Order: sequence, then structure tokens, then C-alpha cells
Amino acid sequence: MTKRERVLAALARKPVDRPPVSFWRHVPDVDHTAAGLAEAMLAFQRRWDLDVIKLMSSGVYCVEDWGCKVAYAGAPSGAKQCTEHAVKTAADWARIRPLDPGAGALGRELEALRLVVRGRADDVPVLHTLFSPLTIARKLAGDRLAGDLETRPAEVAGALEAITLTMVRYAAAALTAGADGLFFATQMGSAEVMSEADKARFGLPYARRVLESAGEGTAFTLLHVHGTRIYFDQLAALPVRAVNWHDRLTAPALGLAQRRFGGAVVGGLDEWATLRDGPVAAIAAEAGDAMRQTGGVGIMVAPGCVLPLDVPDAHLEAVVKAVKGWKP
Repeated sequence: MTKRERVLAALARKPVDRPPVSFWRHVPDVDHTAAGLAEAMLAFQRRWDLDVIKLMSSGVYCVEDWGCKVAYAGAPSGAKQCTEHAVKTAADWARIRPLDPGAGALGRELEALRLVVRGRADDVPVLHTLFSPLTIARKLAGDRLAGDLETRPAEVAGALEAITLTMVRYAAAALTAGADGLFFATQMGSAEVMSEADKARFGLPYARRVLESAGEGTAFTLLHVHGTRIYFDQLAALPVRAVNWHDRLTAPALGLAQRRFGGAVVGGLDEWATLRDGPVAAIAAEAGDAMRQTGGVGIMVAPGCVLPLDVPDAHLEAVVKAVKGWKP
């Protein structure tokens, strides 16, 4: 099977020659330019020959154009952070207006996407990373978001409208630029950061609008739910074809999730423990367990989130070898 055939079969829970495998890592030293990010993604793909390329834009690219100052401060994940938030007071929510999806940092990432699509050697699907509107609001405001949701909900809701409109346009622009699908990430899908009521009011409706807008334009929308104690069932009901979460750290396990979600499950690897620390035998066993839980059908073997920068190559080789050596 080609990579695209394998991935589409996994999404549809059809038989595969082997499960797809992928993993992704930030490149904070070069992701500030389209050319630097694209070449890093293509080099990573040449090295590992994965079944999906996830464009590893900085996790805060989406708020630069609204005025957030961003920098890499040495996080072991390679993630950049906002060093100065755009929303410092409740009144600042009114300053969040719709953006041009082809300009600024958003346009920079689209150019990186075009370069990756043009530079790939085969039909490997390329996913562009978008964040849910509520996640973007959290990046814009930092810790003050929670208080403003309680005391100034109308102001936050107005900003969420502008963010959602921007992301609807940006999703369309990403697909036009050649993305095969979207990696749609929420960092606000956990009981640790948000009540179920607030998730239902401020999270799900806006996320659904972005995902529904992509519609038939994407063959592959992968939802990533960050954190533990996640609202799996509510989020998995969004119009997505695959779900990725920290399945080694929080319920549900992959096999159980397959009984609660009709698409593909993406995970099986604990990136901060087994993948990082080894040994190789434990990594191969973890990948094997993920495939046994699912029968190798309707799964892509992957980490629960981004790889730490210091995961040894030998550990990644163990993952690739275990998955590519699987027999149905």
C-alpha cells in the first residue's frame, strides 16, 4: 500500500498491510522562517519515512498576528511560548478582530506548507496544525482567560467569534495550499483546565464551526486532545476522522476508545516516559500492545503529543521497526 492508501484505510477501519506510524517534533531553532521550517520537516521525513507529515509550526504562531510576543525559552518539548500576551485586560478582547489568513505569521506557515507539499517524495499525507478557538483565546490571554470567562463572558465570546472566523478562513487556505488535512489541537479539553459546562458553552460550538467548514475539503482531520481527565466522548463527537490523546496517561485506552468512536485512534506511545527513557525492548512492547489492543485496524501508532527534543534516534528506530514489522 502507498502511504496515502494506508492512512485512508486506517481512517475507514479497513484492512491494512500494516498500521500507519508517525511522530512529530518541534524545531524551535528554525521554525521562524517558512524555508527553515519546511526543510526541517522534509529532512525529518527523509530520515524516518513516516506515513503522515505533521507540519510542526510553533505552537504560538496562531497568536503572533494579534500581538503576542513569542520566544523559545528552553522547554524540553521545544515549544515556544508567549512572553507577552495580547490580551492584558478585559477591554483588550475587543481588539481581537478577524485576520487575513494569508498575511503575517499565518501566511508564513502557509508558505512552509506549500514548500513541504512540493518537496515530499511520495503521496505521504501532510497535515497543517490549527488550534481550537478557545485554545487560541487561552494563548492570547494566558491565565486571565478563566476569570474573564466567568466575569466578562460577552467580551470573550466576541473575541471567539473573530478567532473562529479567522480559523474558518485559515482552514480553507491551508487546504488550498495543499494540506491533505488538519491536525486540530485543543488544549482546553480537560477537566483540569475547564468545567464541562464551560467546555460546552465556549469550546465545542466554536470548534465545531471550524471543523464543519473544512467539510469535504479534507480527507483527514485529526483531533488532538491535550492533557489528562479529558472530555473524550464530547470531543470525539466533533466531525473528525481520527483522535489523538495521551492514551498512556489518561482514559480511555485505545481499545476502549475504538468502541466509543467510529474513526481511527492515534497513539499508543508514552513520549515522556517509555519513548524518552527506553529501553528499546519496552518501546517495541508498547507499540506492539497498541496494535494488539486494536487488532492493527483503525489505528495509527504515534505518541500522545509532541516528542521531547532529546528522544534518542535509537528509540524512534524501535518504533518504526516494530510497526513496519507487524503482520496482520
